[in-house]
Amino acid sequence: MSFVYALSGMLPALLAMYYVDRLDAKRPEPRWQLRKVAIFGGLATLPCIAVQLGLTHGLKIDEHTPGGALFTAFITAGATEEIAKALVVYFAIWRHPAFDERVDGIVYATRAGLGFALVENVGYLAGATSAGGFAGIFVVRALLAVPGHAIWAAYMGYFAAKKRFDGTGPGLLGGLAIAIVSHGLYDAALFLCGALPKGAEFLVLVLVPIPVVVIVVGLRGIRKHAAEALRLDALMHPERPHLPVGLGFILR
Repeated sequence: MSFVYALSGMLPALLAMYYVDRLDAKRPEPRWQLRKVAIFGGLATLPCIAVQLGLTHGLKIDEHTPGGALFTAFITAGATEEIAKALVVYFAIWRHPAFDERVDGIVYATRAGLGFALVENVGYLAGATSAGGFAGIFVVRALLAVPGHAIWAAYMGYFAAKKRFDGTGPGLLGGLAIAIVSHGLYDAALFLCGALPKGAEFLVLVLVPIPVVVIVVGLRGIRKHAAEALRLDALMHPERPHLPVGLGFILR
């Protein structure tokens, strides 16, 4: 497919950025800081590709075996991509004065995740070989993969901010571990579908719903954490109460 059409893959991530920004509408973050984190998130795809290729070819991982599929899901994809997002959050915004509230952890981390998802999405769509394949990739990734990247990063940002402002919780590393496991489960279900031994094809029926469950459970968790962050931030700044405008329907 034409690369011009592939650029439409930016839309799901850009729309998600808009809605997450509305979460912080009453005390918005500097626009340049949000853009910088998203740009760094997108650029993080490049070293990820290099590391992933090195792991796959250097260790001679066969993705078409169950063991290879699990290694690819949890290490090659899950660990490398989530570590890249965590590094973006740490180096691009962690020390900046704009990171001054709990909800900022969610806002900035999702920016890193969505910047990553935007570039990754365009890459997948550019590789589509037919209109049907393009449409299938667009829909599945818009509904699952793009939200997934935002949700997994949001866990890192939330727990990092909670540790920073409240001194409790697992912090950035704990959030990173949760992100890697969630991302790994999502990918493992997909990769194992193509690596099942003969006679075990019926397991596809068990594996296919797992990515949907991971996203739904993750979204519910982030709803809860975002609502808590907004509540505590409002107590910290009673003169400027938060009103979750764009994401009100998510937080209800």
